[in-house]
Amino acid sequence: MPINATRWRKRLSQDSRPAYLMMAELIAEDIQRGDLSTRERMPTLRELAQLLKLNYTTVARGYAEAKRRGLIDSHVGIGTVVRGRIPGLPLRSGSSAEMTMNLPPEPQAHALVQQMQQQAGEALANGGPHGYYELMRYQDFGGSNEARDAGALWLRSHVPQCSASQVLVGPGIHGVLLALITLLCRPGEVLCVEALAYPGMKVIAAQLGVKLQALAMDDEGVSAEDFEHACKTMQPRALVCNPNIHNPTTVSMSLQRRREIADIATRYSVPLIEDDAYGKLQSKPLPTLLSLAPDLTYYIAGLSKSLGAGLRMSYVCTPNPRLLQRTAGALRATTVMSSPFTAALVTRWIQTGAAPAMLAAIREESTARQHLAQRYLAEHGAQADPQGFHVWLPLREDWNPIEVATSLRAQGIACVASAAFSTDADPPPALRLCLGGSIGREDLQHALRLLSSVLDQALPPPSA
Repeated sequence: MPINATRWRKRLSQDSRPAYLMMAELIAEDIQRGDLSTRERMPTLRELAQLLKLNYTTVARGYAEAKRRGLIDSHVGIGTVVRGRIPGLPLRSGSSAEMTMNLPPEPQAHALVQQMQQQAGEALANGGPHGYYELMRYQDFGGSNEARDAGALWLRSHVPQCSASQVLVGPGIHGVLLALITLLCRPGEVLCVEALAYPGMKVIAAQLGVKLQALAMDDEGVSAEDFEHACKTMQPRALVCNPNIHNPTTVSMSLQRRREIADIATRYSVPLIEDDAYGKLQSKPLPTLLSLAPDLTYYIAGLSKSLGAGLRMSYVCTPNPRLLQRTAGALRATTVMSSPFTAALVTRWIQTGAAPAMLAAIREESTARQHLAQRYLAEHGAQADPQGFHVWLPLREDWNPIEVATSLRAQGIACVASAAFSTDADPPPALRLCLGGSIGREDLQHALRLLSSVLDQALPPPSA
C-alpha cells in the first residue's frame, strides 16, 4: 500500500481543517518526503475510505482537491496515480535554471574567497593540536563565549541593543525554530503563522502536533486584525513571522504594522518569534520587533541566506537571561549543539571583517540580478525586494501554479508553486523564483528571457 494509513489517520485526527483538504496536504507531504513516487498507483476511493475510516464522499473530495493542485491524475483502466516530475531540459552548455532552493548568489569575488579560505585554515589551525582537539569536543550548549560575542557583533547592525549575554548559537534557523516551538507549545496548542510561510514550519508543526493558525497577509505584512482576533479567541502560544524580505512574497513589514503587532503581542502577552533570515541583505533595515516588544520577542538570524546555505548556523537573541537559559535547554534537547568547526570559521570571518565583506558582495550581486528580473518579468507583475534574491511571480487566476511549474520544468526552469508555502490550504496563483545559487548571471538572464517568453505565449493553458 503506497500510503502510511496509520500516519494519515493520526494527522487527520489532530488537525482541525476539513478532512478532504488534509488529504491533499498529506499527498503533497508524501510526494515531498519521497513516500509517493512518480506514476505510483493510489488506493481506490473505497479502499482509502476503509483505510482512513472516512466516508466515500469525503475521500472523493480529497482526491478531487489533490487533482486540482496537480498532485495526482486519474486514467481509465489504470486508476489514480501520482503525477510525475518532468525532467528539466538543458538551457545551454548542459546547464539548467535551478530556481527552487532559496540560495544566495555566488559573487565573482575571487580575492575575497581566497582570503576567507586562508582564514578558515587559520581558524582550524589556531592553537595547534590542542586547538584541534578543542573543536572535536562537546561545546557549551548555546555556543562558546567567543562565538556568542561574534554573534552579538554580527546582529548589532540590525539589533543595536544586542549583547552577548542575550545571544545563543544554534544549528541554523530551522533548528532554533524547532527548539523554540518545543519550548513554547504543547501538542494540540495553537501557533500563529503567516498564510504563506517557510515550508519547514508545516513540517515542525506536524512533528510536534501543534496546530497552525494562518493569518492573512497584505502589502504591509501579516494582518494585525487577524492576529488580534486569534489572541482573543484561540489563546495562541506564539506568533512566528518573517518581517524582512518575506519568504516567499518578498514583502517587508511596514513600521506601522510592526508597531501594531508588537502592541497586540504586549497586550495579550503572546511571544513573538522573529525569523529574520533575509534581514541582513537590507542595508537600511526597519526597527525589529525585538526593539518594539523586547520582553516578548525571540529574534533569529542565520547565515544561510547572508553568506552560504552550507553554513548551518544561526544566532538567537532572547528576551532576558531566564528565557536564555530555557532556550539553551530546548536547543540542547533538540539539537545538542551547533558544529564547533562551523562556529570557528564564522567567528573568524566576523572578527576579521571577511563576513561583512562577503555580505556586501552578495547584496551587490543580488541587486544586479534583480535588475535582470525586472527587465524580463516586471510586465508580468513580478514582486521583489531590490536587495533580495528571490522573486514572487503572480499568475492568472485561472492557472494552476503546480501545472505551470511542471510545464516550466520541462523547459529547463525549476521554480516553486505557492502551495508549498500555504498554511491555510488556499494558496494564491503564484510562483517563487530564486535568482541565486550556482547559476551564473548569463545563464540566469537566458532563463528569465525564456520564462518571459513562456508567459507571453500564455502557456501552459489555463487549468479546467
